[in-house]
Amino acid sequence: MSSLPVPFVTIGLLLASNIFMTFAWYGHLNYKSAPLWIVILVSWGIAFFEYVLQVPANRIGHGHYSAAELKTIQEIITLSVFAVFSVLYLKEPLAWNHLLGFGFIAVGGFFIFHRWV
Repeated sequence: MSSLPVPFVTIGLLLASNIFMTFAWYGHLNYKSAPLWIVILVSWGIAFFEYVLQVPANRIGHGHYSAAELKTIQEIITLSVFAVFSVLYLKEPLAWNHLLGFGFIAVGGFFIFHRWV
């Protein structure tokens, strides 16, 4: 096992997996003239690398984090990566309501991670 802290490894792997996932799910939107079957095959190929990173992230992180905490980390990373991807790759602006909605979801992380007595 790595000598790096579990949170660092888990979050790093989840971040990397989300970059692959975002390209697999949304990268083809800039190539609308490509045949759908090719887009699907390329997306599956990209998604393979997502799973190669995500499965170990969850395996390593579980125990340090609960499954609900892992999912929360995943979703917050997903929205963060997507926001950057949307602006830089798709050239779509994020409006205030998008940011507010993403913010509310991120605030939900507080309720997942807060230790209620």
